[in-house]
Amino acid sequence: MMPLTLTDPGEEAVIRRVGGNPETKKHLEDLGFTVGSSVTVMNTIGGNLIVKVRESRVAISREMAAKIFV
Repeated sequence: MMPLTLTDPGEEAVIRRVGGNPETKKHLEDLGFTVGSSVTVMNTIGGNLIVKVRESRVAISREMAAKIFV
């Protein structure tokens, strides 16, 4: 298991765990980052990650991406 920040752009992975405090976990789950979902880092721009999750593209900070383990 590794944080999402260590995956290469274009590499598809499966979310194994979502960490952080309860508010952070809820926010990430509301965005579609749930255990068992497929996720792909599309690009990295200025420290933020553009991520494809559940047929949507979402921009999240590197700090938030570090709480998502694949």
